[in-house]
Amino acid sequence: MSYKTIVVNLAVDANPAPIVKLATELAQRFDAHLVGLAAADVPPLVSTGEGLVYEGEVMQIARSEIEKRLAELRDIFEKLVPASISSEWTQYICGPTRALGIAARSADLIVTGDGGEDVFRAVDIGSLVLGTGRPVLVAASNAEHLLGKTVLVAWKDSREARRALSDSLPFLARANEVVVATMEPVSGEEVRNSLADVAVFLEHHGITARTEVISGEADGDSLTAFARSIHADLIVTGAYGHSRLREWAFGGVTRTLIQQAGINRLMSY
Repeated sequence: MSYKTIVVNLAVDANPAPIVKLATELAQRFDAHLVGLAAADVPPLVSTGEGLVYEGEVMQIARSEIEKRLAELRDIFEKLVPASISSEWTQYICGPTRALGIAARSADLIVTGDGGEDVFRAVDIGSLVLGTGRPVLVAASNAEHLLGKTVLVAWKDSREARRALSDSLPFLARANEVVVATMEPVSGEEVRNSLADVAVFLEHHGITARTEVISGEADGDSLTAFARSIHADLIVTGAYGHSRLREWAFGGVTRTLIQQAGINRLMSY
């Protein structure tokens, strides 16, 4: 198994160079086609002294500014990606989360930096992970490389964790060390059997993994602390959440990991 098409999101308000360099390295590693994507939209309402109104001229100016920025990002992407890598560019005048959802139809992996609160200009990581049906690699802030030498798989016996495990096989197969860890108050026989089954699954894919039980309740901060203690540069985890009207409600570990900008996270749902 490998990633054959990787989509990388270039945020319109961030320096694109680090994420493009990281995605380019991944495309080289996996011999994948790389799709550069950027998107932003104009809010439907603008604020004036008389309140919120639709103002056609103001919106057209804002759209022109977005188009100019997208052109700049395309130029940077095409200059940074060497000709030896199969690549293409795509851009949208719409929210980046929606644009990535469209691109995900033909992608194996989505690569992005952290999101933001402005849904017209920044990706919503939670909605992206839970809505696209593809693994999402959220790169550490300004990271230009993801070596993946030590990978931590956060395990719980759930559909989401199984999906994340399978989605991460290309990374796991190339890692020097794979650690599968679960967080439990008590390490009973059922927990140990679950971890042993995961180790056997990975062994059948030619991957040797060691297993660990982290004592205590599931907690995102404890998980990232453990990842740093073993010098992991990638955490693989299932995303746990559900739709609540027009927003996503997340479990504590997922919520914390979405906010952890200091480490690379591969998340699946």
